[in-house]
Amino acid sequence: MWDSIAWRALGSVRYTGRLMCLNPQYLPYYTFPAGIVLTLPEPETEAAPLRPPWKEAAG
Repeated sequence: MWDSIAWRALGSVRYTGRLMCLNPQYLPYYTFPAGIVLTLPEPETEAAPLRPPWKEAAG
């Protein structure tokens, strides 16, 4: 799942949106098959929202 990948690889779910933008070819996946290699964003130094983008939109 996108948010759990962001959490495990980058330390925060706040990177979920950036992770998804860098890997648009995999957006249809909710869970990933074996062998997929994702491009990871560079961690930010400034504060960002702590919720995934789909929760931000819902309010």
